Amino acid sequence: MSRKNKFNSRKTSSFKRDLKNLELRAGQREPYIVLSFRNFDRNQGQSFKDWENENLLALAIERLSAVCNKTESQATAEQIIKQYTKVGFPPKSEFYHPKHIPDDVDWCSMNIQGKECVIGYFESNIAY
Repeated sequence: MSRKNKFNSRKTSSFKRDLKNLELRAGQREPYIVLSFRNFDRNQGQSFKDWENENLLALAIERLSAVCNKTESQATAEQIIKQYTKVGFPPKSEFYHPKHIPDDVDWCSMNIQGKECVIGYFESNIAY
């Protein structure tokens, strides 16, 4: 039997695979964090170029990619992300609420290194 005929003679049932070691979802579980730069405010803080010049951009991307493997509740429980209990920015902050972002968001922060941090908010499982 030639090679071509060998593959044609197989039945499709022989190609079915059993799922092994995969978690089957019995119910709806909390989704992982997804990042969005849609509402990124370029008028405040440092730019990506500034962070690149200070060797912080690669570290920030590593931290952000790691947080995408967690749910919002996991990230806050592990204190990777700190949510502010008061509406608005923390006291002594030089930042202001951007006009293009809704007023009722709960702000949160993720420290990158020292004082450098990423500030944003959650809408569902999306971190802006």
